[in-house]
Amino acid sequence: MAQSILDAMSGASTGSLVVTEPLNYWGGKRVKPRQEKNAEPVFEPATGRVLCQLVPCGAEEVDEAMQSAHTAYLTWRKMAGMERARVMLEAARIIRERREKIAKIEVINNGKSITEALVDIDVAWQSMEYYAGLAGTLSGQHIQLPGGAFSYTRREPLGVCAGIGAFNYPFQIAVTKSAPALACGNAMVFKPSPMTPVTAVILAEIYKEAGVPDGLFCVVQGGAETGTLLCGHPTVAKVSFTGSVPTGKKIMEMSAKGVKQVTLELGGKSPLIIFKDCELENAVKGALMANFLTQGQVCCNGTRVFVQKEIMPQFLEEVVKRTKAIPVGDPLLDGTRMGALISKPQLDKVLKYVSQAKAEGGRVLCGGDPFVPSDPKLKAGYFMSPCVLDNCRDDMTCVKEEIFGPVMSVMPFDTEEEVIKRANNTTYGLASGVFTRDISRAHRVAENLEAGTCFINNYNTSPVEMPFGGYKNSGFGRENGQVTIEYYSQLKTVVVEMGNVESLF
Repeated sequence: MAQSILDAMSGASTGSLVVTEPLNYWGGKRVKPRQEKNAEPVFEPATGRVLCQLVPCGAEEVDEAMQSAHTAYLTWRKMAGMERARVMLEAARIIRERREKIAKIEVINNGKSITEALVDIDVAWQSMEYYAGLAGTLSGQHIQLPGGAFSYTRREPLGVCAGIGAFNYPFQIAVTKSAPALACGNAMVFKPSPMTPVTAVILAEIYKEAGVPDGLFCVVQGGAETGTLLCGHPTVAKVSFTGSVPTGKKIMEMSAKGVKQVTLELGGKSPLIIFKDCELENAVKGALMANFLTQGQVCCNGTRVFVQKEIMPQFLEEVVKRTKAIPVGDPLLDGTRMGALISKPQLDKVLKYVSQAKAEGGRVLCGGDPFVPSDPKLKAGYFMSPCVLDNCRDDMTCVKEEIFGPVMSVMPFDTEEEVIKRANNTTYGLASGVFTRDISRAHRVAENLEAGTCFINNYNTSPVEMPFGGYKNSGFGRENGQVTIEYYSQLKTVVVEMGNVESLF
């Protein structure tokens, strides 16, 4: 059960955990790989050491998981919404009760600070509670027709849904995809990122403990090949994916062959616009929250920071001072505010973006270098100092491409009209933000920004009640909020004739 590895977390510290339990889950239990070939190491970002071995699932294993999920779905779909809600509320209670231990495992596998991970787990149980509350409210519509006839609609589940997660919020994403799916009566087969495979299976065990039918939430491990098997499997009715734009396009293409519904939560290069009449203290805090959560590995981060020229010197002085003061180091220590990036290749990629920015004329005001903590066990970890770039232009690589690391690009602007045009000059459209005291301007800018979310006088606050998703290449469909129910259900119309049939024949 979930308690086995969680019990070991009480006294766990960075560099101490080794995961040996199987990471696949279907039929109500962990499942060992059929064969150990093609195993790949999973690393602890803070130390660079091997945390466990991941063996990708092949076609036969995906089939087994699908059969298990479909069998459970046939039972779950027949349960009343309130019955499903009670099970989900129990799952939420268990997550809340074990939040500290789950968060610790998340930190060890993902590298983010324990402070952030605790918030992530809280968001997870809140999401579970929210959709449990909606499960009993699903209903249709009655439509009166001429002659006493009538019709009504039924909101029905889709079937078995496939969820494909990302490495930046492993446990939270597993919940935010599965909770609305289960609330609507579906089952889910979930594939976490191969870099963060550990906590999804803990969620599967929590679901079982809460009382879902065996197989309702299955976990299959693997990379692109396993993902391809999920997208092409005839049992899958819908695919929900969080990740990069190129991968999202491939998933959409593969899913189209089976006419499967798709939700895509993809990348971003979001603008944060700071007007001269802003509350500067809040704007600086917002810029830090928009760039440095989870070591900058957040798809909706506001990494293009546009600052009105009149306040640029004050803004840069304060944001650089605060960035330099961010404590980087052991992510399990309460005082740490920035942990390690997910992998050595990702760290190298981000550092290369900083070097390229300098070559293109950008100026590094702080950070942008590998960071080596004083603790010897962290010497091989994937740390870097958070970076602020000045003297940036709209045509620079660091401004156009998603870096996915702790790098903030700051650019000046003159007028509202100008900055909106520049902010929208991107293929992405996930999020945006504006800081101003002018309430009319705030709503005007929000209306004109081409993005799925616009934060006014804040950034990266995402309560579970609020829909989240993108415009343009940042994807479509929504996660969180009441509207997500529509993406995990389908509408059936029933027509009832109360009299005789009028026939033309």
